[in-house]
Amino acid sequence: MAELESARVDAWLWAVRICKTRSAATAACRAGHVRVNGDRAKAALPVRPGDEVRVRLHGFDRILIVRRPIVKRVSAEVAATAVEDRTPPPPPREAVPTVPVRDRGSGRPTKRERRDLDRLRGR
Repeated sequence: MAELESARVDAWLWAVRICKTRSAATAACRAGHVRVNGDRAKAALPVRPGDEVRVRLHGFDRILIVRRPIVKRVSAEVAATAVEDRTPPPPPREAVPTVPVRDRGSGRPTKRERRDLDRLRGR
């Protein structure tokens, strides 16, 4: 298999299994959720070995380093060698504040309930 110098960022994200489909990777680029070396990336931007790719998925940033540019869907073992994941671990559940949940159908909060919610959220 011949080594590639570069690959499109959307094809690479799909090939290393960050996005489920190539069109989802393209949509993420179009929406501005993909950055390559700190700059917003269009779908056709080439990535090369050593580039840092930041992808915002499900509200969290994933920090990835390109080890090998690939454009075809390959086995999980080969895909794992093409990317280095430098995403920090998520914070422990105790550190994340809980979101208060209102009963469904209970209507708008009263002024007193809203003030209690604001106090709970630290505003």
